[in-house]
Amino acid sequence: LLAAEGDEDVRATAVVRYEPGSGFARRAHPQGEKIVVLEGEFADEHGTYPAGTYIRNPPGSGHSPRSRAGCALFVTPWQPHDDDPGREVVRPSDRRWGPGLVGGLEVLALDQFGGSRTALVRWAPGTSFARHRHFGGEEIFVLEGTFQDEFGDYPRGTWLRSPHLSTHQPFSKEGCLIFVQVGHLL
Repeated sequence: LLAAEGDEDVRATAVVRYEPGSGFARRAHPQGEKIVVLEGEFADEHGTYPAGTYIRNPPGSGHSPRSRAGCALFVTPWQPHDDDPGREVVRPSDRRWGPGLVGGLEVLALDQFGGSRTALVRWAPGTSFARHRHFGGEEIFVLEGTFQDEFGDYPRGTWLRSPHLSTHQPFSKEGCLIFVQVGHLL
């Protein structure tokens, strides 16, 4: 468990590990959820998802999650929006990278609603980004390599949540791949 908010309707951010052959009965997601498959293979009644897959289950959805071979997931609550288009799955074979704001960055936009954006961002070795402020905060999960800023080094598996109006100057000496959400922590 990385973070939990709320009393009765808890919204949790977590890394979840499934042992081989494990699963759950149908689970409802009143607030929705976002999942990144970190290792192994995840499945539900909608399909099977290899490592590197992004899944967005919208508010009011539900599924019966399981894993035949075992897996690890990064799971974070979805922030409901009136213009939510529904469920989305992006497998590694579906990825279409675009250029980032500076050389050395590649971005795969996953969703954008109001002031909230979610993306995968690939940093080439030696890439630096200007100091900037995050209106609505920022949440990062390091998927590969080491992400860095003036506050420290964050290797694979590190989760960072920075509050509304936080600032930093990120870089990556060795290169990295991050899952990033911005603007969702107001």
